[in-house]
Amino acid sequence: QVRLVESGGGLVQAGGSLRLSCAASGRTYSTYAMGWFRQAPGKEREFVAAFSWNDGSTYYADSMEGRFTISADNAKNTVYLQMNSLKPEDTAVYYCAATIKYYSGSVSPSSFGSWGQGTQVTVSS
Repeated sequence: QVRLVESGGGLVQAGGSLRLSCAASGRTYSTYAMGWFRQAPGKEREFVAAFSWNDGSTYYADSMEGRFTISADNAKNTVYLQMNSLKPEDTAVYYCAATIKYYSGSVSPSSFGSWGQGTQVTVSS
C-alpha cells in the first residue's frame, strides 16, 4: 500500500496562487503515477493533473492546463501542484491519488487505487 499525505491547502483571494504537496510513503517503488483530483460540494470528483513516474509525462484537464502545473521530486517521493490565477470556481477539496498500474492519462478516479485525505482549497472573490 501507498500512503499519501497532502498539504498546502488554504484560503486565497482570486488571482492568487497556492502550491499543494503530496508525500508518498510505503510501497512507493511500485507507484506508476500520481495525480490530483478535486471535488466541490455537490459535484463529482474531477481530474486535475497527473504525473507518470515511469517516463515523466504530465497530464492535465483541459480547463486547468496553463494555470496549474504538476511536478515531482523523486528523491522525496513527492508530487506538487502549483496553482496560479486561482478562481472562486477552483474552490474544492483537492485529493492526491496514486496508481501502481500502467497509466497513460486516464481521467477516471477508478484508475487510481490509493488516495490521500484531501486538503481544502478556498478561493474568495
